[in-house]
Amino acid sequence: MPTKPTTVKAYLDALPEDRRKALSAVRATIRKNLPKGYAEGIQYGMIGYFVPHSIYPPGYHCDPKQPLPFASLASQKNHMGLYMFCLYNDKGAQDKFARDWKAAAGKLDMGKSCVRFKKLEDVPLDVVGRAIKAMPAKKFVAQYEANLEASGMTHLGKKATTTAGARKKTAKKTAKKVSKKPAAKKVAKKPAAKKAPRRAR
Repeated sequence: MPTKPTTVKAYLDALPEDRRKALSAVRATIRKNLPKGYAEGIQYGMIGYFVPHSIYPPGYHCDPKQPLPFASLASQKNHMGLYMFCLYNDKGAQDKFARDWKAAAGKLDMGKSCVRFKKLEDVPLDVVGRAIKAMPAKKFVAQYEANLEASGMTHLGKKATTTAGARKKTAKKTAKKVSKKPAAKKVAKKPAAKKAPRRAR
């Protein structure tokens, strides 16, 4: 099995010329417009842009060992992919990106945040650049955390338990235990002994 690249240069060098040229051009656009607070490297086997742990210690909630992903570039089997995770938590930014892309390129093959393309000519680089530039790290982290809170998730990818919810759960358990206890047996009171009549002297 070929060794997986551990640097961006190694990743690009391993690609066919046409894909290397396309991804290099998109990469140059991202780097040119990338706000301060992000770093570039290999993440999840792709060229990644992320908020490093030095700036955002909690990391990515799905895997806290990973820095918070912002965007990625990859060469897949049947297409190249631009993963705009920076748009995932911002519906308004998603819609604007889609409108601008379609207006410039006429066609957009996009999932929730992944744009698929087969050649560089399909990518309106100025649209990509504007979307990247519009998301400073501070704004991105704030949106990410707001989305986590809204969905009730923690940084470990688990549902958070609210204090009220915890109290309710405890109360239910207590009530269940009490209902299982056998009812106390009622002891019948013995009738008081009748006093013997006093004899007359």
